[in-house]
Amino acid sequence: MVENILENIFKIEIPLPNNPLQALNSYIIKGKDRTLVIDTGMNREECKTAMLDGLAEIGVSLKKIDFFITHMHTDHCGLVASLVKSFPMIYCSRPAATGIAALCRPEYWDKAKAIGHLIGFPEQELQYAIDNHPGNKYCPRGKMSFNILKDQDTLSVGGYNFTCIETPGHTKGHLCLYEPKAKLLFSGDHILADITPNISLGLTYENDLLLAYINNLDKISLLDTSLVLPGHRSLITNCKARIRELKKHHKLRSDEVLSILKNGSQNAYQVASQMTWDMTFETWEQFPVLQKWFACGEAMAHLKYLEEKQLIYKDEKEKAYYYSLSERSKDIASCCWAVTLTQAKFF
Repeated sequence: MVENILENIFKIEIPLPNNPLQALNSYIIKGKDRTLVIDTGMNREECKTAMLDGLAEIGVSLKKIDFFITHMHTDHCGLVASLVKSFPMIYCSRPAATGIAALCRPEYWDKAKAIGHLIGFPEQELQYAIDNHPGNKYCPRGKMSFNILKDQDTLSVGGYNFTCIETPGHTKGHLCLYEPKAKLLFSGDHILADITPNISLGLTYENDLLLAYINNLDKISLLDTSLVLPGHRSLITNCKARIRELKKHHKLRSDEVLSILKNGSQNAYQVASQMTWDMTFETWEQFPVLQKWFACGEAMAHLKYLEEKQLIYKDEKEKAYYYSLSERSKDIASCCWAVTLTQAKFF
């Protein structure tokens, strides 16, 4: 299904079968000589059919297409290799290029399995989670050459002049595109309207991605924006209000994790099993294995954030990380949310 959003800007809804996200919003910016496709969908036939049908409806040839990939998740990049014709430009950040190239390598998923052990993911479910992860099953397969973009780099197409905005958080190398005259933001998965972007610790324990995400919400809030075109679901007309909602959500999430840890030392899997999730299942045991995996990733991001703020501490025992409240956590007001959320008027 194709929707004409603005002059020379179209949205193709790419289905994501059997996925809670339901669909990807792929955006097409039609230029005189070249056309830019922002994100592609997964490497599966349903996505490819929708993309090709949409491009045909708009009247765009694959031979005249370039690609902008907001981040490395396969619902955004998976199809790109199979759409490559006539040496197109594939724009993304350096961390995204590294991540995309790694997705089809076994060692990448070996690292994921090792993380699974550390977070306490049940052994009987862990291999299933790895084998059936959409990043593993639907990654781009084929030759690709990336054109690296960084913060404040520019792209011009279809009468628009876009500025790249680095927004790590949802992933390490997430990029948005901003058009100041049109007050237009392509937000990828940095800002979504109907659902909350998943902030997951990923395959390393080095980066506090939740803190980065909050800081980059603040970065976007400084832009004069009248329309946000996100990677999923509805368009956003009040960007600042949505940012306030997202920041409040993660403040409540962090408070919830602290409350859970009042019951004693626990691993990430145990913490995730007690967190509040917007799911139709009555119990944690009913959650699909992959949804447990993504929930654990988000729990880990909050645990890492709270650990960095010295509100909790981590011990390794039984070959897994266990978390406990610190002495400092008794004074919740010392949490840096009191600083990061002051401007959002939640305190």
